[in-house]
Amino acid sequence: MTGGGSVADRQSAFRRRPQRGLLLVLALLAVGSLLFALASGSVAMDWAALWRALHGEHVGTPYPLIFELRLSRSLNAFACGGMLALAGALLQVLLRNPLADPYILGVSGGASVGALGALLFGLGGLWVTGGAFGGALLSMVLVLALAHGSGRWTATRLLLTGVVVAAGWGALISFILAISPAAQLRGMLFWLMGDLSHSEWSLTGLLLLLAALLLALPVARELNVLVRGELQARSLGVGLDTLRLQLYLSASLLTAVAVTIAGNIGFVGLIVPHLIRLLGARDHRILLPAVVLLGGSLLVVADTLARTVLAPRQLPVGVVTALIGVPVFLYLLYRNSRL
Repeated sequence: MTGGGSVADRQSAFRRRPQRGLLLVLALLAVGSLLFALASGSVAMDWAALWRALHGEHVGTPYPLIFELRLSRSLNAFACGGMLALAGALLQVLLRNPLADPYILGVSGGASVGALGALLFGLGGLWVTGGAFGGALLSMVLVLALAHGSGRWTATRLLLTGVVVAAGWGALISFILAISPAAQLRGMLFWLMGDLSHSEWSLTGLLLLLAALLLALPVARELNVLVRGELQARSLGVGLDTLRLQLYLSASLLTAVAVTIAGNIGFVGLIVPHLIRLLGARDHRILLPAVVLLGGSLLVVADTLARTVLAPRQLPVGVVTALIGVPVFLYLLYRNSRL
């Protein structure tokens, strides 16, 4: 020991310096993605007009266009992307499965059944939102109750229960689509593939994302230990039962809110945590905020492209996230073998 701390502590701090630099880069990327979203659309807007509107000049088209249409949608996209990425990172640790994503435990399936049921009966607006959130909560409680059974639940039991419940929800989704009128199918399919055009949560989603991140960061050290195995975690005094329940509830609620806001958007929660690991951040004190920033930025860019590439037609945002992320991920995987 020395006055400046142990050698191990100094080495750990040295290793975290480049990871903190990664957070700075991702923060700048997040700001850039939001500016890109505000400036892009069917109505052309140069950076000077955007700057004047952001500084409160109410003259002309840019101000209402930005603050009444694009800003709310962009903030929702960032919140949903961050929620899905954070949920994916937590579930990959909880289940110790690199293929885990926010939809693997059936929460999105329950949300889909609730939302499509509302659309089937000709309801919209808050009915669809309430149906999606109610279905997600029902699925969350159902999976937890069945996985626990009459004894202690394990990650394997939770995973198997979630997969089976998700398959059941999938069957109900297919049934609803099969009996739905042709006029309603397009809206249902867009919701299933991700649609931010009718989202209205805005700042609420960002506040929920921030709260979830602040609750997850205090257990980041425990997550670092759990990744190495349950036996080592127990030997170091980690309360696995409490930690598992916290991870499950946090990831499920994040998924429920994200699906309620934007429908099913695949890929983000699965790949973004791996992208961050491939970039060198494996300490969850860095990884968790990093996945939030990258997941939010990815979805903002994807949603902007979805509404502009074929304007005035819009693409499902989930398709765009896959088209952007798959080649990037494969390239990083090819360059880095430490996944």
